[in-house]
Amino acid sequence: MTEPAHPAIDPSVRPRVHVGLTGGIAAGKSAVAAQLQECGALLVDSDALARLVVEPGTEGLAAVQDAFGDRVITGDGSLDRVALARIVFSDPAARERLNRIMHPRIRAAARRIVAEAGPDAVVVQDVPLLVESGQADAFDLVIVVEAPLQERIRRMVEDRGMSVEDAQARIAAQASDAERRAAADVLIVNDADLERLRSATRQVWDRFLAPPAAD
Repeated sequence: MTEPAHPAIDPSVRPRVHVGLTGGIAAGKSAVAAQLQECGALLVDSDALARLVVEPGTEGLAAVQDAFGDRVITGDGSLDRVALARIVFSDPAARERLNRIMHPRIRAAARRIVAEAGPDAVVVQDVPLLVESGQADAFDLVIVVEAPLQERIRRMVEDRGMSVEDAQARIAAQASDAERRAAADVLIVNDADLERLRSATRQVWDRFLAPPAAD
């Protein structure tokens, strides 16, 4: 898992390098994304886009309400994410129904950002469900962040206030480590402290993503 091999998402609009970044929940992907952004990448955050496409008044929110009813809408008309998560993480069919609503809208929003990036940019798309949604071939390079299972559960319980059962359900709803590794060009294992993770990320930047040195 060393050399980039995937074609760009759209041959008519290409940044210099188009990276797909993914990893299981609580693996440390957000820390890697922040470090790559600090190194100079343009970050496209799929979680942020997922919130944007279901803001009050959007067609995306209307589609979610049509699919799941008023039980996922708060009193002020916004999406009740806790209620929706409770539904989709206990029901694979409901999760697939939500994915069919969300994924095309998130991808369209991301494509617009990528198209505006310019030919000199290093664009990093933070895509939590990159493997699950079959997007690996859309990128020049796929970076996967991985962490030990028990450490991920600990973070979800201690840092996010989840129960162990909820944490396990979230992990079970995602791709396995083996499935993500199979899609990876670069694997970053987050099994130490944050500074080690940042150092590993800088090494990936220097080896694969940094602009070529001027003659």
